[in-house]
Amino acid sequence: MKIGIIGAGKVGISIGYVLKQKGMDITAVSDIFEAPINTARAYLGDNILYTDDNVEVVKASDIIAVTTQDRIIKEVAVGIADKMERLEGKLFFHTSGAHPATLLAPLEKKGARLGALHPLQTFPDIDSSINVLPDTYIFIEGGEDSIDVLDKIGTVLGSGVVRMEGEQKLLYHLCAVFVCNLLCALLYTGEDIMDKIGIELRPFFPIIKATLKNIENKGPLMSLTGPIVRGDMETVLSHLDAMEGMELYKKVYKSLSLVALDMAKKRGDISEEALEKLKHILK
Repeated sequence: MKIGIIGAGKVGISIGYVLKQKGMDITAVSDIFEAPINTARAYLGDNILYTDDNVEVVKASDIIAVTTQDRIIKEVAVGIADKMERLEGKLFFHTSGAHPATLLAPLEKKGARLGALHPLQTFPDIDSSINVLPDTYIFIEGGEDSIDVLDKIGTVLGSGVVRMEGEQKLLYHLCAVFVCNLLCALLYTGEDIMDKIGIELRPFFPIIKATLKNIENKGPLMSLTGPIVRGDMETVLSHLDAMEGMELYKKVYKSLSLVALDMAKKRGDISEEALEKLKHILK
């Protein structure tokens, strides 16, 4: 099983490195820029074909991972389909979390099998990505003619494999944005608030870690604490007063507090009277 990689970015290099370390045959890497090719060579070694021509990767490989930015996946597929007469025996998968495998549809018309493989992980840099991939869940999508191969690659790459359908990808990716990207935005908000009193965010790390551990063990619903669960209207009003001049943060506070209010209602932790009063305050 010869694996080629189109797109020598953080995702492509990280995946290639882990797969190679686990004994899989990485045969070729392409990128239109020289710098990422040099980075790939530093991680993957010299005994691999490095090229700026995607077609060369296709010719040298049985399985081709398209690890480019999402916006050019279809362009890559069209470019290969235009240059290759037949692609029978080739399996192409992209690594987008938001888009279905059908983004590669031009290749299927030439006989290729299609799929998608997305590590549910953040990729801030190559080294940290390599370190966390073995503990990462891998989400795969594909037809019966490709799913077994994708499952094998995902099993080698991460700690567990989850199969999903193409039409489920957008909600899956939306969830990932909420729990990862927007979590960063939320913690940045906290950091900025603490900057106003000259204290860094670091003392909050233990409570952040403890909350995440509680969520891991009990789920988000049963891990919620704080003034909303207690029906503490005075504290909520004080918080809103303190955010005078922080209108964006106030909107975030109100929106997430309404979600927390719904959670408190589901848990049965708050009276109907307190629920209605808080709802009015947070509108």
